[in-house]
Amino acid sequence: MKRINKQVTFLSTMLVVVVLIVAGCASTGMQRSDKATTTMQTMDDEIKLVVVQLDATGASLTELMKPGQSDVKKAFELYSANVSKMEKLEKDFAKHAQEMKIRGANYFDEWQKQGDKYENPEIQALSEQRRKELGEIYGKIAENSVGMDEAFKAYVSDVKEIQSFLSNDLTSKGIEAIAPVSRKAVTDGNRLKREINKLQLSIEAARAEMAHSSR
Repeated sequence: MKRINKQVTFLSTMLVVVVLIVAGCASTGMQRSDKATTTMQTMDDEIKLVVVQLDATGASLTELMKPGQSDVKKAFELYSANVSKMEKLEKDFAKHAQEMKIRGANYFDEWQKQGDKYENPEIQALSEQRRKELGEIYGKIAENSVGMDEAFKAYVSDVKEIQSFLSNDLTSKGIEAIAPVSRKAVTDGNRLKREINKLQLSIEAARAEMAHSSR
């Protein structure tokens, strides 16, 4: 009798374990989706700050380069402050972009693994179709991210070196000498902003597709 009771207890315990495992697997996909969309939200917010700061940095550099600038020192201080903000945002941008990439890859990799386990061929086909559709939308993020980190780093490097140059030679001739490089930096900043805006649109499209229904 004791042996039977032990067997029943063992089977009951195993049943609970199986139920917990199944429940855990059922929620894992949603948890991964939440992590991916949360990271995209963070990246979206980051991009909005970057766009504003690119405008501010470019405007302050243009103001500093303006012929006959009445208060060069004040203009330089404003530009320097914007360069510092830009540098911090570039580091945050790179960090969050990497997190978004990792979590997105994890989401789709695990979906593919779990999607191979359906016995119902119709459900299997639907899973593969949805993974493909969403994967194509999410893939636009990667497409629009190509070269982004390098371009951002190059831009920040340029505006920092312009600041360093002018900190040693904030004279009319110094400003005039660096003017061609400064104008190129402003142009590069505007180009970078356009590329970042494209990235933002792809992130927002993926977020909308992955959002959980509230109904």
